[in-house]
Amino acid sequence: MNKGPLRTVITGAGIILGGIAALNLASTVTLKTISFVSEKKRKKTALPCMACRGKGFYICKLCKGNATISWSPMYDPIAINPCLCPTCEGNRVQRCLNCLGKGYD
Repeated sequence: MNKGPLRTVITGAGIILGGIAALNLASTVTLKTISFVSEKKRKKTALPCMACRGKGFYICKLCKGNATISWSPMYDPIAINPCLCPTCEGNRVQRCLNCLGKGYD
């Protein structure tokens, strides 16, 4: 059996896929570098976020910093269970929704 044509097709496909992967990697690295540099410039000149005062986080508004909420599965509860806050996951602070945790607008 002649394996020459099949080997040529497989080698060509490997070269093409490798080239596509290399171009994808190069473009991804370039875009990340450009966005990092522009973000760094923006941080130098931007005003601090007014919602979190430049911290990027603030006290959780659902649990008010207690890390738990009172919850009952029924409308007229017999017993109220303390549950872990779903917004802050018990961390007592949540990421600022205005600046997305960056600390500036």
